[in-house]
Amino acid sequence: MTPPYGEGMGMATSTGPAAGTDPGYVDWDFAKATGRRLVPAGPKVSPAEAAAAVAALRDAAQRSRQPVADTARLHAPDGDAALVVDRPGWIDANVDSLRGMLTPVVQAMASRHTGQSTAVATVGGKVTGGETGALMSFLATKVLGQYDLAPDGTPRLLLIAPNVVQAETELGVDPGDFRLWVCLHEETHRVQFTAVSWLRQHLIERARELSLELMPDPDQLGARLEQLVQNLPQAFRAGGTGLTELMTTQEQRDKIAALTAVMSLLEGHADVVMDDVGPQVVPTVEQIRVKFQRRREGMGSIDRLLRRLLGLEAKMRQYRDGATFVRAVTDRVGVDGFNAVWTSPETLPKPAEIEDPQAWVTRVHG
Repeated sequence: MTPPYGEGMGMATSTGPAAGTDPGYVDWDFAKATGRRLVPAGPKVSPAEAAAAVAALRDAAQRSRQPVADTARLHAPDGDAALVVDRPGWIDANVDSLRGMLTPVVQAMASRHTGQSTAVATVGGKVTGGETGALMSFLATKVLGQYDLAPDGTPRLLLIAPNVVQAETELGVDPGDFRLWVCLHEETHRVQFTAVSWLRQHLIERARELSLELMPDPDQLGARLEQLVQNLPQAFRAGGTGLTELMTTQEQRDKIAALTAVMSLLEGHADVVMDDVGPQVVPTVEQIRVKFQRRREGMGSIDRLLRRLLGLEAKMRQYRDGATFVRAVTDRVGVDGFNAVWTSPETLPKPAEIEDPQAWVTRVHG
């Protein structure tokens, strides 16, 4: 969108660790600059149209709160209003969050290898920063909204205005209904992480532990790359794995599966809630769901390849598998029975239970 678009233009100030607290393996400022330089602005609109879209999204986010609370039967503090951002604003926020997530991991890696020169670290930081920025520029065109966990900052619901406007135009759906429908999904994520007090930190800690385990030591890098080259054809086949799975052991894949099961729960639950709010709140919800599902499945060949390599096709399966789990459990034990899933980390579904909801019901409810 034609800047300024939304409230995200001033989000360049880092909410992550202070400068100088990480060893320089990633140049985070360079990541932001690269992402901002590469990302397309989005659909062209006038400043008045952009301002109207921002105001409408902010209003839709506020109106989504009560329907989500009533449907999910989870009640969370009101918290801050949603932050409406443009694509560069989303990149800034997510680079900060990624920095907050990974800095303890990078520090642990650096403690193993104290002999690295400053020059090598600087060059490596630019390379990884550039790669991070390029990835963020791609993702910034795909995401409609997000509850930013902000590991070392303040969590916040983000809505990416140009992407919402572009999607509603391409789909040919009612803009007011679509914006509210998107907000229902993201508000559900906000409620998950604020009504369930332990969930945010649990997810952050599991992700950090897994990241540290997956990062290869320098003396392992050659073997990892050889493994990647040997297995790369798998990534190009339909149903193939992402790059991460091509470079991991079975034990590591089991840990990834456990984390993926939680993500499937979160995404599936948000999809179910956004649809179950129903036509009394979003009159064209059924039409939107059908068209949006076609959009998820109808990407071009290059886009599908990138998604497969990055593991984003697995995220599409998370929506489907998670929603199937949530609906199956709710059919058996009702919404309140399903909400036992939020009791503790032990009641979260295991990977096998996502595909066998009755197994979760038996384990948790007897």
